[in-house]
Amino acid sequence: MQPRHLGHPKDERTDNFLRAAEFRGPKWIPAAVSIMPATWRKYREEVERIVLDHPGIFPDYREGSRDFDRIEVETYRQGCYTDAWGCVWENVCEGLDGLVVEGPLEDWEAMDHFRPPDPLAQVNWDAAAWNVERAIQEGRLATGGLEHGFMYMRLYYLRGFENFMLDIAQGDSRLERLIDMVLDHNVKRIRKWLELGVEMMTFGDDLGTQKGLPISPRHFRKYLRPCYAEMFGLCRDEGVSVYLHSDGHILEIAEDLVEAGVTILNPQVRPNTLKGLAERAKGKVCINLDLDRQLFPFATPSQIRDHIREAIDVLGDDKGGLMLHAECEPDVPLENISAICDALEEWCGPWMS
Repeated sequence: MQPRHLGHPKDERTDNFLRAAEFRGPKWIPAAVSIMPATWRKYREEVERIVLDHPGIFPDYREGSRDFDRIEVETYRQGCYTDAWGCVWENVCEGLDGLVVEGPLEDWEAMDHFRPPDPLAQVNWDAAAWNVERAIQEGRLATGGLEHGFMYMRLYYLRGFENFMLDIAQGDSRLERLIDMVLDHNVKRIRKWLELGVEMMTFGDDLGTQKGLPISPRHFRKYLRPCYAEMFGLCRDEGVSVYLHSDGHILEIAEDLVEAGVTILNPQVRPNTLKGLAERAKGKVCINLDLDRQLFPFATPSQIRDHIREAIDVLGDDKGGLMLHAECEPDVPLENISAICDALEEWCGPWMS
C-alpha cells in the first residue's frame, strides 16, 4: 500500500527523515539528541546553553522555555506509583525512569477477577486528533504511539519477571490468555490512532538484555512475534510507518522484527555492536542507532567523535537507512554533551560542512 504520508506535502526535515527511512536517497543523516529530565535538573542553564549553541540539533528550542524541574511522566517521579494496570512502580532517582516492583497477576489465581484498563481511557483523543491535524497542516509527520513496554514488558510487569520467564520455559497454558488480553488492549488503541490519520506509529519494548535475549528466539517466535506482526501489520496495511525502539541485544530476532513490519528500528549499539547490526540489519530496515550511552560518561570528547564517525562509516549508505540518536543521562559531563552535538552537527544534517 502507498505510504499515507505521500498525500501530504512535508517540510525539508520531515521529507529527508522519510527518505532515510524508506531508502530514497536522503540529503543528510537525520540526527537527534535527547536530554533526560534528570540531566536538565542537574545542569540547568549550563545544558540549556549547549542546546542554544546547536540550533541544527534543537531547531525548535527557545531560551527560557524549559522548566528545569518539570517531570511530566509519572514513572520518572521519585517514589511509588500504581499505573492503570495495577502495576506498582518504584523510582529512587527523580528524572529517570522507575521500574515495576509488584504486578497484580503474580499469582495466577488473580487472573479470574482481573480486568484490564479501558484502552481508550488513558489518552485525550480530542487533543490527539488536533495534534495529528496540525502536524499534517504544518508539513510535519503526524505520529501516534503506545507507551514504552507495551507488549513483552507489560507481560512481565503483570506477572513479575521471574514468573514470566518460568511461564515461557514451562509453556504454561494460561500464558496464552494473558498474551491475548494485552494484545487486544493494544490493538484497540492502535486502531484508534489509525482512525485519527497518523502517518507513523511509535512503539517501545526492551526485548534484550546486555548480552543476549532473555528468552530464546524460538520462544520469541512462538509467543511474541505473532503479536508484533498483528499490531504492526494493522499499521502497514494502512500505509502507516512503524518505529520500534528496543534496548538490549536483539540481533537474533532483528529479521523477525523486520518481517513483522518494522520500518525504523532503534537498537542500542553496545549490546548489538556495529558489526552485528551491519550483518543482521543494514539495508533490511532503517536503523536509528542509539549511540553508546555507556561510553558517554567516561569517554573523552575525541573518543566520542571517533565513535560517531565509526557508526557513520559502518552503517551509512547514500541510499539511506541510517539515523543517529544520542541520549544524555545526568552522568554525562557537559563537555561530552557538547562534543556529541558538535559531531552530529559536523557530519549530519543540512547544516553539515
